[in-house]
Amino acid sequence: MRILVTGGAGYIGGTVARLLLAGGDAVTVYDNLCHSKRAAVAAGAEFVEGDVADRALMEKTLVAGRFDGVMHFAALIEAGESMEKPEIYFRNNTVGTLTLLEAMLATGHKRLVFSSTAACYGEPETTPILEDARLAPTNAYGESKLMVEEMLGWFNRIHGLRVASLRYFNVAGAMEGYGEAHEPESHLIPLVLDVALGRRKSIQIFGEDYPTRDGTCIRDYIHVRDLADAHLLALAALGTRERAGGLGALIYNLGNGQGFTVREVIESARRVTGKEIPVETRARRAGDPAVLVASSEKIKRELGWKPKFAELDTIVRSAWEWQQRRYA
Repeated sequence: MRILVTGGAGYIGGTVARLLLAGGDAVTVYDNLCHSKRAAVAAGAEFVEGDVADRALMEKTLVAGRFDGVMHFAALIEAGESMEKPEIYFRNNTVGTLTLLEAMLATGHKRLVFSSTAACYGEPETTPILEDARLAPTNAYGESKLMVEEMLGWFNRIHGLRVASLRYFNVAGAMEGYGEAHEPESHLIPLVLDVALGRRKSIQIFGEDYPTRDGTCIRDYIHVRDLADAHLLALAALGTRERAGGLGALIYNLGNGQGFTVREVIESARRVTGKEIPVETRARRAGDPAVLVASSEKIKRELGWKPKFAELDTIVRSAWEWQQRRYA
């Protein structure tokens, strides 16, 4: 197949691009490099430097590629920043995606896998979170993604656009030779590993009085390879449904089936790295739920997805190997 991967120079999009290439597909990466570098583009992929909001360039790219599918990862992802600058999240994530959808319609492209977020749910009423749970984002980032999902539903109903949306929380780990490289970094596992590498003095824990097994927040972590595999399954499912005449949009949650506390993540990093990793305790942050864990039962049942790297130490070890090579 020929696949367009927006945001394909990023962490998740870059992993998916590499898996597509390894499977024999032709890949075009479309990225504005605002949070990545040209060197992050997978070897063997065609590259177009541009913004998804550039309608003319997007249409030109789609016409030239005549793609079998579009996988959309291009987005700003910092929830905290979205509460300081919501305008750039709605402009980039929501309006930018609308431009992509318009370009797809104008050029006859009808198949899209959207990398969404479990931030669409906001404060969960129950856990693990099911796909039919109440959607009430607590930050502009989650709202910007939910607005895209709502657009996709209408485009599916009115224009016949075949879409799959995948919702997930925390992605971590690395494939051989490619892993997480956000600048600036805000995710727990790479921050903890920065301490082990001596790039930070300590890791901060925000709150020790949550109603959890050790008082710290529980979060769902999924290995980036497992997440990428799920995106590929979703793309294949769109093709299967199209051949069978199916039309409805697909929505799936993704997680590794269990959650880990902040302290458990730190202890895992200590085991894997053999480093002490000093900790500083801070007060709770406003808006941090005690437990965020998504149920993956639907995608397991319908698409046969199963995480291969669900153990926390496995996730942390792959991230550690990547970080050591990255800063060698």
